[in-house]
Amino acid sequence: MGGRNLCYTLLLFAVYWFSMKLGNLILVVSLVGMPLLVALSGYGAAGKGTHFLPPKGWTAHVPIHVSRFSNASQVGGYSPDQLKAAYGLSQLNCTSSNSCGGGETIAIVDAYSDPTVANDLSVFSTEFGLPQCTVANGCFTLATPFGVPQQNSGWDLEIALDVEWAHAMAPGAKILLVEANSSSFSDLMNAVNYAKAYPGVHVVSMSWGGSEFPSETAYDNYFNASAVSFVASSGDSGNGVEWPAASPYVIGVGGTTLNLSSSGAVLGETAWSGSGGGISTYEAEPQYQEAVQSSGGRGVPDVAYDANPNTGVPVYESFGYTGYKGWIIVGGTSMGAPQWSAIIAIIDSRRVSALSSQGFLANSQIYAAASGASYTANYNDIVSGSNGNCGAVCDASQGYDFVTGLGSPHANSLVPFIASVGNVTTTTTSSTSSSTSLSTTSSTVASTSTSTTSSVSTTTIRGHGNGNGGGHGKH
Repeated sequence: MGGRNLCYTLLLFAVYWFSMKLGNLILVVSLVGMPLLVALSGYGAAGKGTHFLPPKGWTAHVPIHVSRFSNASQVGGYSPDQLKAAYGLSQLNCTSSNSCGGGETIAIVDAYSDPTVANDLSVFSTEFGLPQCTVANGCFTLATPFGVPQQNSGWDLEIALDVEWAHAMAPGAKILLVEANSSSFSDLMNAVNYAKAYPGVHVVSMSWGGSEFPSETAYDNYFNASAVSFVASSGDSGNGVEWPAASPYVIGVGGTTLNLSSSGAVLGETAWSGSGGGISTYEAEPQYQEAVQSSGGRGVPDVAYDANPNTGVPVYESFGYTGYKGWIIVGGTSMGAPQWSAIIAIIDSRRVSALSSQGFLANSQIYAAASGASYTANYNDIVSGSNGNCGAVCDASQGYDFVTGLGSPHANSLVPFIASVGNVTTTTTSSTSSSTSLSTTSSTVASTSTSTTSSVSTTTIRGHGNGNGGGHGKH
């Protein structure tokens, strides 16, 4: 800190001296420019030691909406098997053996502490016939790298949702839960840094977000990492963009209303009114979106998933949410972030080199899967519904839109497609490599990694759960 203070002193002295020499014009310019100079004096490779000064007062929030409370005799909500069938995961050959995501680790970053998360995951797994994922068998790791955080009932439910449903969709993957000390910017970014550097982690799930802010592009580098993808909820308040889903290095997940029949057949899927989305105020349009929208700004979200609390999922939470313990039916875009992270883990498990946010490769391959005839095979294009009253930006439509992105996954087609794009063919499947494959610079990662079972300190974050009921085109 001493060196930085000296730097400030020298800057102020230089401004004063030049203003005396050159008059009021330079003084005015320096007054405007000084905040920038001060910010730059804290510049470093974000997430790699030195940092920008964090945006004052920024916190992530957990707009978790509870649809209803349930009971052991009638859990309610959509089951893992129903969502696997609806989104095509049931057609993957790993589903019958509960091995999807094998060899991968899904990192989940949340705020505060959920003291009963391991027990609740066990109850959830038993209820739905999933393999147990415990500390003892090396599947589940709870990390508190900055000390054990305080408990928070809203975040408790978010943590339970994220852990249970990541495991439900990719039961062969290990789970690393990193609990941040609070939902502040610094605490959450510290947790993100820890998660992305953890051995074996190739995808980080972030079911939380906060308002955009003018300097956010300076912090995007937190999500620029080799052989790691980042997935974030887009928000639960309708039209409007949140960060980090707005970062061009992050896969933003919006929300839908998924209607199933009593037999589990898909009756239809529309945009959910609460789905966060729109055009970023501060992030420029990334190259991978140039073929699907022309606003000039970063479009959010990239993809979608069921989120309406009325078509929500059961979560088991025994520590107590507003005094209730047991099964709770929830929704929100937080429901989609861990499940899309599970899909990414399944894709990575079939690749020699993991998808990488570095160079926007993960996002580029998500969009490559929506090119030409591949679009309708890999995604369910959501063409109706809205998240506000702002015209075309608020309406789902054919092709990419700012409410549901490219749409929800047809995992049976999407997984093998992206697994082969820009990748060296592995020995496990007979599928041929796509002729439209992209090159990738992501580094090869070891297929086996050791799991840390010793206790580590934690960091906590807030999420986007929602429990209330609440064509490829250019725009």
